[in-house]
Amino acid sequence: MGKYRFETDEHEMFRTTIRKFLQDEAEPYYEQWEEERVIPFDFWKKMGEMGFLCPHVEEAYGGLGLDFSYSLIILEELERIGTSLIGIGLHSDIVTPYIESYGTKSQKEKWLPGCVTGNHITAVAMTEPGTGSDLANIKTTAIREGEYYLVNGQKTFITNGIQADLILVVVKTDPNAEPKHKGISLLMVEADSPGYSRGRKLNKVGLHAQDTAELYFEDCRVPRENLIGEEGKGFKYLMEKLQQERLVVAISGQVASEDMLETTLEYVKSREAFGKPIGSFQNTQFKLAEMATQVELGRSFLETLIEDHIAGKEIVTKVSMAKYWLTDTAKRIANECMQLHGGYGYMEEYKIARRFRDTPVASIYAGSNEIMKSIIAKNIGL
Repeated sequence: MGKYRFETDEHEMFRTTIRKFLQDEAEPYYEQWEEERVIPFDFWKKMGEMGFLCPHVEEAYGGLGLDFSYSLIILEELERIGTSLIGIGLHSDIVTPYIESYGTKSQKEKWLPGCVTGNHITAVAMTEPGTGSDLANIKTTAIREGEYYLVNGQKTFITNGIQADLILVVVKTDPNAEPKHKGISLLMVEADSPGYSRGRKLNKVGLHAQDTAELYFEDCRVPRENLIGEEGKGFKYLMEKLQQERLVVAISGQVASEDMLETTLEYVKSREAFGKPIGSFQNTQFKLAEMATQVELGRSFLETLIEDHIAGKEIVTKVSMAKYWLTDTAKRIANECMQLHGGYGYMEEYKIARRFRDTPVASIYAGSNEIMKSIIAKNIGL
């Protein structure tokens, strides 16, 4: 994995520090976390102590006030350990920015310091049992009653759903609004709110250590001051923030591909068949040459996008391209690398088996790749 053009000595030191931290605090325990189906709280707290949660938060609220390039390094190093750590990137780079961008001063004072230390774990609740990509048609309502909203509905596939104590919930504050998306608002629901409950921890094909849950709201009382931004503007806020969310997923797809390529290169050099390393067979060489090319192209494209994103440019079309292409590429690479590992690739003790399970879902979450293609098609004038 090469350096980015914009990486300074400071970035390099930061990367060395987090890599060493994860080698000590995550790598030795990762298999155990996968078996126990959870990332422990104390790991979140250690991340917070080291300044590895929400590094972009202003110093006034306990953060380091760093730009996205530092988040990028954290995201990459977490992905190198394993995709089950995506809940940390979701907390830092997907949910917390809503509080930073649209929250009031008192909301920031109340929640941001805990997000930085790991005392708060966040989640975002968009998807419902009957609604995935079609966000405007969510059914969860939040009806105002005095100083509270009464929230009713159900959410599913919620990353960090079991552990989160702050849940950014996409609700309908005006169920009769036309067009429908004008009725959407964002509410921060605290886990001790009366009427809020978690359902089961969902049993997934991969991402075993990452807690994913169903959430229920039955006349859940949420104070009016927990409204994020303005009523009826939730859809607009979501659209503004999805660029970074999809960039985060594209980054993890790219790093997964790089990691699989690296692992497989090592394997084919040492594994022998017919008296010589399988890396000396032309089929193996061609497959790895193809993958190395895809990885290199992916990284170059991603690098320009990250630079543009840090510069504050609107790059929704290109981010949609990156999210779809890099996650689809990672799926193909997982398949090819498992094949090159032969029977051993199907064994749980080889990392490629876990990658093979963990990779496919990235083309579904944060907007399915079909939705990405629809966005691209629309934005190129179709």
